[in-house]
Amino acid sequence: MSSDARLDARLHDLVRDEVEAGADALVALRRDLHAHPELSWHETRTTTVVAERLEALGWRVERLAGSGLVADLGERDARPVVGLRADIDALPVQETTGDPWTSTVPGVAHACGHDVHTTALVGAAGALARLHAEGLLPGRVRLFFQPAEEVMPGGALRLIGLGLLDGVDRVFALHCDPGVDVGQVGLRLGPMTSAADQVDVRLEGTGGHTSRPHLTGDLTFALAKVTTELPAILSRRFDPRAGVSVVWGRIEAGRAPNVIPERGLLSGTVRILDAIAWADAEKLVRELVHEIVRPYGVTAHVDYVRGVPPVVNEPVSHAVLAEAVSSVLGPEGRVLAPQSLGGEDFGWYVDEVPGAMMRLGTRTSGGATYDLHQGDLRVDERAIGLGARLLAEAAARALRLPGKHASRQA
Repeated sequence: MSSDARLDARLHDLVRDEVEAGADALVALRRDLHAHPELSWHETRTTTVVAERLEALGWRVERLAGSGLVADLGERDARPVVGLRADIDALPVQETTGDPWTSTVPGVAHACGHDVHTTALVGAAGALARLHAEGLLPGRVRLFFQPAEEVMPGGALRLIGLGLLDGVDRVFALHCDPGVDVGQVGLRLGPMTSAADQVDVRLEGTGGHTSRPHLTGDLTFALAKVTTELPAILSRRFDPRAGVSVVWGRIEAGRAPNVIPERGLLSGTVRILDAIAWADAEKLVRELVHEIVRPYGVTAHVDYVRGVPPVVNEPVSHAVLAEAVSSVLGPEGRVLAPQSLGGEDFGWYVDEVPGAMMRLGTRTSGGATYDLHQGDLRVDERAIGLGARLLAEAAARALRLPGKHASRQA
């Protein structure tokens, strides 16, 4: 066995033993976080709980104003630097599982698995602290416990704006996938998610009686035209391979069947698989909305919030994750993840430095398949320890990469 293989085996064993020794504590932590979810920008309790755990493990912790934190392990000027990110916020969703650790906050729940992400990264922090104590981390690791992933444009931009990604050579993350069995991980080279923006269209007109639409700005009819025609026109103005999807989640107009209202609202998301098309989307959406409503004598106000770019897994970082998956789960643990139309603000991280994200299977084999952002979401808690081991091994392997650490062309 070569020296590299012996080192890989030692790292694997140390990470496994450390995570397995703390497995019960990690499950208890996840259940505590799950029972006390906090919405975006208000994750103060979560931040405190995580900070105390990390400080006890010997990490240097910097709490951010409001909520969120970063933590470092290794000499302050050591290079290379590998980042690991977890998002910590919950959703405005009512939990319906009835589990003993169900949310204690009405209308708020960890319905996207961020409690699992957070706990897995705490578990990885324990394993990495063990490796550091053994002298097996030839560099520095930075952990990002990021607030506000669930709102656009997301907490990632705040952390990047504070300079917290400066000096980081490579960054990794995971995301729960309730459609993949526990013990398997979805990987994909290149784009893994889509760009995601939010659009609100507000229409204003004179209103009037439905018997005399010719004397009014027929706002309801105009709103319906935007609802159907904007997605249709975009499908012809963009290359079909760009994967543009406009879906409306909210439509409001009027209160009486015989009254044409003066105001109406249409809200939805614009999702695009292609980053180049994403750059042109806002300008085109604004132009098309005004063109669509012009014949109907109403005025349109378009609020367009650029959300997140696609998560694009860089080749070297993707290979590191693949090696970690093979080490922890064996070759059968790797499955191909389809590109998702979901948005993820980890895309901002990999827009700045090379990195990759993996999809952590959380479904019990043979059990029910749940969906994210739903109140009935359940996860197989065996995924927590596996996620911790995968993140720790990915960081340890990335620190040993030869050559130019941050090369995007490798």
